[in-house]
Amino acid sequence: MPRNAALAALVPAALLLALAGCGADDEQPAQAPPAPAGVTAQAGSATSIHVMWKPVPENAGVRGYEVYRGGAKVKDVPAERNMIDVTGLKPSTPYTFTVRARGAEGALSPHSGDVPVTTPADVTADTGPPARPTGLRAKSDGPRGALLSWDHAEDGRGIVSYDILQGGARIHSVRGDATSARITRLRPGTHYRFGVTARDAADRTSPAGRTVEITTPKGPGDDPDTAPTAFRATTHTADGAHYADLSWLAPETGVDVPEYQIYLDGKFATTLAWGTEAPKGRAAYSVYVSKRAGETYRVKLRARLPDGEWGAFSAEKTFVTGTDRP
Repeated sequence: MPRNAALAALVPAALLLALAGCGADDEQPAQAPPAPAGVTAQAGSATSIHVMWKPVPENAGVRGYEVYRGGAKVKDVPAERNMIDVTGLKPSTPYTFTVRARGAEGALSPHSGDVPVTTPADVTADTGPPARPTGLRAKSDGPRGALLSWDHAEDGRGIVSYDILQGGARIHSVRGDATSARITRLRPGTHYRFGVTARDAADRTSPAGRTVEITTPKGPGDDPDTAPTAFRATTHTADGAHYADLSWLAPETGVDVPEYQIYLDGKFATTLAWGTEAPKGRAAYSVYVSKRAGETYRVKLRARLPDGEWGAFSAEKTFVTGTDRP
């Protein structure tokens, strides 16, 4: 083969290799978030463990967490939560838990440090649930926290954990020999109601004791306003039906707002839950209203906040079906 022909045959192959190399260099792997810190594991009963951790900083782009028992994943947890109960365990058995954070593109953080815990022995032979805790006291701990304390239940035998209730829902658990707990991630200038129940190794819960109420103070620069802002409402018609076209800006909660309630004429109409990542900036949603034109409606909405409570309502807007103006 002539020398020039041989060079011509080699050049395309070399060029393809160079282009392939450039493409590989241009693809940057997704950056993994840091490992969650402050992981704790506390026996809730003879068959359950309460796992908790500190939220990874918001700028890390976390979209969820994974909880592992030994080397096996046992729970997926959404980004707005930082605790979970692992159930179906065996009494008097040692376990080890770790937690990983999952980034926006699926990249996983390293495992947190191993946290060992042993479930207590079963006590099904006991005659009944533990007595209710008494002497519950609460005070605010800055604009975003609360300190709770209580007296041990009178028949303190067999109590494995105390469950903290907020508005009637369990939000945290502590050891059975504890008489206090610190609650975090609250909102400034907000009213809260707390309670405590005792739980034994058989997972039996005491009656709830009396509740206590506090209001967190408003700190410098804190804004307790939790309502969606810049709310707008127009209408459109499709297939003979009239819809309300809503748009708004989410309240500043520190995390994405995953869920809203929409009210028409002062009554609950529907719940909007984003199936994927909540939109950035202005959110928009259309809700069915009526099949008749010329009807006047009032509409407003509110957001579910990171602590599980519903925030304040947006400004109420009025619209008329069959028109394209508020």
